[in-house]
Amino acid sequence: MKKVDVLLGLQWGDEGKGKIVDVLTPKYDVIARFQGGPNAGHTLEFEGIKHVLHTIPSGIFRENAINVVGNGVVIDPIIFKKEIDKLEERGIDATKRLKISKKAHLILPSHRLLDAASEAAKGVAKIGSTLKGIGPTYMDKTGRNGIRVGDILTPDFKTRYNFLKEKHEQMLGHYGADGVDAEMELQWLDSLNTLKRFELIDSEPFLNDQLKAGKSILAEGAQGSLLDIDFGSYPFVTSSNTVCAGACTGLGVAPNRIGNVIGIFKAYCTRVGSGPFPTELFDDIGEKLCEIGHEYGSTTGRKRRCGWLDIPALNYAIMINGVTELNMMKTDVLDTFDTIKVCTAYKVNGEITDKMPFDLNETVEPVYTEMKGWKTDLTKFNNGDELPSELKTYIQFIEEQTGVPVSVVSVGPDREQTLIQDVTSVESI
Repeated sequence: MKKVDVLLGLQWGDEGKGKIVDVLTPKYDVIARFQGGPNAGHTLEFEGIKHVLHTIPSGIFRENAINVVGNGVVIDPIIFKKEIDKLEERGIDATKRLKISKKAHLILPSHRLLDAASEAAKGVAKIGSTLKGIGPTYMDKTGRNGIRVGDILTPDFKTRYNFLKEKHEQMLGHYGADGVDAEMELQWLDSLNTLKRFELIDSEPFLNDQLKAGKSILAEGAQGSLLDIDFGSYPFVTSSNTVCAGACTGLGVAPNRIGNVIGIFKAYCTRVGSGPFPTELFDDIGEKLCEIGHEYGSTTGRKRRCGWLDIPALNYAIMINGVTELNMMKTDVLDTFDTIKVCTAYKVNGEITDKMPFDLNETVEPVYTEMKGWKTDLTKFNNGDELPSELKTYIQFIEEQTGVPVSVVSVGPDREQTLIQDVTSVESI
């Protein structure tokens, strides 16, 4: 039987997962999102056009791929409708390429209001939520109050909806916030008609039947491992399991059905919102990384914090995910730097460690190794035979530090600017 390959981020999100899914899709029959919601922003660029997806899997632009929104995903019907409308403007009939799990939970307008009210109440201790209603929706899911996609087909849907909305409005009153206005509610209810246009499936038997039929599946994660609800820099995390185990619970596939685990990371680090970030740069170099890398959130538009690559954090993510290969993204952003630093250890309370501490706070100091920059425009390369020796040294150093091969090096935003690397050579995809 075929196995499910998993693709996920190894940092604080925004690693470039969408591009790699798009590049790899020709190898797979099915692309399945397994967690998160419209707080994700997967950017793809090809033929000179940039595309941003929030809920829909990144294989939607490949004609022969089946895309599945799994049970672990939370869906905002309004945002989903906007995504579908944009795809249709580009001539893509998503109804032929996309299936949605009946067990995926729905984000209500009141979930978004609760998200904003809760974040505002935290004041300076705010988490940095995208305010998309993700957290409150997952809270209702675990609290056994949630509404699932399949519920919209039931006769008592409106009763269930009103019950949950009234509960939320009581909570909003506690915060001193207004409830859902009639226009917002009408828009949300109307957007459900877009969902009903799609094939709503029992996704777990569907995916397992695909495996039995010899079909290949790629599970697409959102956010990053360091934002995982259990293993991330808590409490500055997302509300779902972003790690490999989340693919099992978010799609209904058994652990022994997992195959390759592809870990995506940037050649440096970024983070959006609040939370610890040991290698964050507050100087001109940090600003330069931000400007060259266009580091602004594709979902929120917020400026991303930037810093050097963090090996201890990367190794931690590799460990908990069982990563079998690494894909290094946005390598070209480092093209103009004379010197590149890599954090290889932390200094915590005067002691050096290469392990992630329980609490990544201000007492954690990065210990750096300096390397010579390649000072070359990587975007011009379409094969890797003549990549600068300094970059090859950088890649080799990462492989030695992690014990995992770097199989892909991205040298630009377009799907064509992707180099596949093996042990002996690097060639264009």
